[in-house]
Amino acid sequence: MLKRKFYDVLLDWKKTKKNECLLVNGARQVGKTFIIEKFGQDQYNRYYYLNFIKNPSLKNIFEGSLEPTEIYKRMSLYVPGFSPEDNSTLVFLDEIQRCKKARTALKFLALDNRYDFIASGSLLGIHYNEGEDEPEEQISVPVGYEREIEMTSLDFEEFLWANGFDDNAVNNLRNLFETHSRIDNEINDRFQHLFREYMVIGGMPEVVKTMVETSNYQAVYETQQKILKAYEDDIQIYAKNTEKPKILACYKSIPRQLSNEYTKFKYKTVEKTGSARKYGNALDWLADAGLIKKVFNVSRPVLPLKAYEIPEEFKIYATDIGLATSMFGFETQAALLKGTLDGPAKGGIFENLIFDVLNKNRIPLHYFRKDEGKQEIEFVFERNGSVIPVEVKAGRGRTISLNSFIEDYSPETAYKLIDGNMGKEGVRITIPHYMAQFI
Repeated sequence: MLKRKFYDVLLDWKKTKKNECLLVNGARQVGKTFIIEKFGQDQYNRYYYLNFIKNPSLKNIFEGSLEPTEIYKRMSLYVPGFSPEDNSTLVFLDEIQRCKKARTALKFLALDNRYDFIASGSLLGIHYNEGEDEPEEQISVPVGYEREIEMTSLDFEEFLWANGFDDNAVNNLRNLFETHSRIDNEINDRFQHLFREYMVIGGMPEVVKTMVETSNYQAVYETQQKILKAYEDDIQIYAKNTEKPKILACYKSIPRQLSNEYTKFKYKTVEKTGSARKYGNALDWLADAGLIKKVFNVSRPVLPLKAYEIPEEFKIYATDIGLATSMFGFETQAALLKGTLDGPAKGGIFENLIFDVLNKNRIPLHYFRKDEGKQEIEFVFERNGSVIPVEVKAGRGRTISLNSFIEDYSPETAYKLIDGNMGKEGVRITIPHYMAQFI
C-alpha cells in the first residue's frame, strides 16, 4: 500500500473542523477515493460510500427537502445497512459533481453536525455535455461550510517511500539542504538517478505501483498511456460538443509548448490560426479538470505578485510529470533516464519537473521575463515578505538571469537548480534538482 501525506490532511480536518464538510478535488486517478475510504474505515465506527456515477439512483436522496433529517430518511432507503452512529459516522459522497443538489446540501449537513461528510470530485466546476440545449442547473456552493482541498499525485518524498526509503533518509537530505552542506558524491548520484526516475514515472498511484511491482519502464509507459486515454475519454464524455476538439488540441499540444525555446503558451502552437478567443475556454476546462495549471508572468517581481500578473502571458504545465514525459513518447523517456536528451525540449521538461515539485508543496508560482528579453526566471514566489527566484537549469549552465535578478531586486534568497551538487554564494543557493522538495 502506498503511504500518502493526504491521510494526515484528513486527520487534521477531523480534529479541527467545526460545522464544516470537506471537499476534496483533484484530477482523476490521483488516489482520492482510496485514501478517503481507508480514512473512513480506520477512523470511524460507521462508514458509508456513495458514488453518484456508479449508482445514479443515489441522486434521489437529495431530491425534495434538504433538511438533514429528511436526507437521512431517504438515505436509509437507498444505502444498504444504513445505521449511523452519532459522532462516529462518516459519509463519503464520491463524484459529487454529478449530483449538484448534494453539493448544496453540504451546508445543511454541516450545520446539523450529527455525522461527518467528505465529498470528492474530479471535474468540479466543469460544465457537462448532457442537456447541452437545456438551461444548466446552478450549484449553490456552501460557502463557509466546506473546506476545499486539492489532492495531487505522489510527490517525490512519497515516491521515495514507495521505493523503500524511510523518513530518516529524507530527513538527512533535508538537513544537508538547510545547512547548505556538500553532498557525498555517491549519495548525490543515487538521488539524482531517483529524481530522473520520478521525472519519467511521475506520481500517479497506479503508475508507481506498476513500477514497484514490475521494475519495467515499458509497463510503466503503457500504464501512463492508459491514463492519458482515460483523460481523453473524459473530454469526449463531459465536455460540451463544441469544445471537445479544442480541449483535446490544447492538451495534446503540451509537448510542443514545452519544446519551445521560450515556453510561454502560444495559441499558434495549437493551430496556425489559434487565438485566445478560440482556445481560451478549452484551457480553462483543462485547468478545472486538474490536468494543467497556468503560471503567469509578472511585469514586476515585487509583492504582491498577483497584482502584477500579465493575463495574456502564461505557461501551462501538466500536473503530473510522468504523464507529461509520457506524452513525448517512450524513446524520450528512455533518453531522459540515460541522460542523452538534448535540445529545447529538455529544458521545458525540467521546468515541468520543478513545477510539479513546487506545486505539490502548495507554493503559488509565477515567472518573470523582462520586456520580451532573453533573461528569464522560471519561477518566482512569495516568502517572508520577499519574492524568491528559482532558476532551473537542465544541466549546469551560467546564471546570467539569476545574477541580474539578485542585483536588481535584492531577494533574501535565490535558488539555482542544477544537475550537480550543493553550493552557496551570498544569497544564491545552488542545489541539485531533487532538493527542490525542500524549498
